[in-house]
Amino acid sequence: MGKSSRDKRDIYYRLAKEEGWRARSAYKLLQIDDEYGILSSTENIPLERVVDLCAAPGSWSQVLSKRLWESKSPDDRKSVKIVAVDLQAMAPIPGVIQIQGDITSQDTAQQIIKHFSGKLAQLVVCDGAPDVTGLHDLDEYVQSHLILAALTICSRVLELGGTFVAKVFRGRDSGLLGSQLRCLFSGQVSFAKPKASRNSSLESFVVCRGFMGPRLRTDLELSKISENQSNDDNLLLLWYDKDNFEEVNSSQQALLPFIACGDLRGFDSDVTYSLDPDHIVKSPVQVPVDPAYGEVCRSSRSHQLSNNSRFQSSTLENNNNKVDDISKFTELVEKLSFNSIDDHL
Repeated sequence: MGKSSRDKRDIYYRLAKEEGWRARSAYKLLQIDDEYGILSSTENIPLERVVDLCAAPGSWSQVLSKRLWESKSPDDRKSVKIVAVDLQAMAPIPGVIQIQGDITSQDTAQQIIKHFSGKLAQLVVCDGAPDVTGLHDLDEYVQSHLILAALTICSRVLELGGTFVAKVFRGRDSGLLGSQLRCLFSGQVSFAKPKASRNSSLESFVVCRGFMGPRLRTDLELSKISENQSNDDNLLLLWYDKDNFEEVNSSQQALLPFIACGDLRGFDSDVTYSLDPDHIVKSPVQVPVDPAYGEVCRSSRSHQLSNNSRFQSSTLENNNNKVDDISKFTELVEKLSFNSIDDHL
């Protein structure tokens, strides 16, 4: 399969390389914004504080930078704070502050608030997802825990009335997830399916407005917890008070709006588009910086080189043995020939 194969099969992958995006997922946020206006400022309240969770490789951070930071004058840019958080390192993006840390850690939350000069975020987005297994129920379950982690840090860094956008995998419990989210958001809660997301994929995005959040624990409660959980840095244990949550069971599943985002006349992510005769295949805009699979790749290459070296040594040794065998055979033939001649004489 040639390098141009994916360019034909995935139009958004091709466009991302041509237009300077680090990943095709940039178009998903662009299309969600075009539909919901989540990156738009109001006349009285400009959108200036945004958090991008699970940000690597940085395509959503690029969109945030382009629409919130690059579009402003040099003086107005000073007030815009975009914070990207991920466990993996990420190449720098203009106008984006990077934190390499765990989104479930209170230290990460404190760093975010510090960058906002003590204020809270107006928007939190999360495009994170685990490596899918193909077992839809398992993938949905694991993804729901990632959403919980994102909501956990929202309880500390997202202001009341703020907006939350996160990736979800649609399944039989999607309605239950919607009911649970409605306990945390007083505004619109809906599912969005961008045009850049394949129809064959379970992926969609939940867009929640009007964050009202759980009650944060008091300093006295935190001090009591700290005595018993002195080494625990988990936000879920430190800040959530489950007694203040309304219990939601499977019989209370909500029917949430499901909205298709993106121009219907635009590109279809499930369609294969032919390439121009003079098409030049471009490399990705930014390769991952020290990805989690990097060590495995290096180890695999080292093992392969080692095997190749042993194979070459073994081949050389076998060839030498063959040469020795041929030499011995030649000597034997010569002796037999001489003996035969002597007998005739």
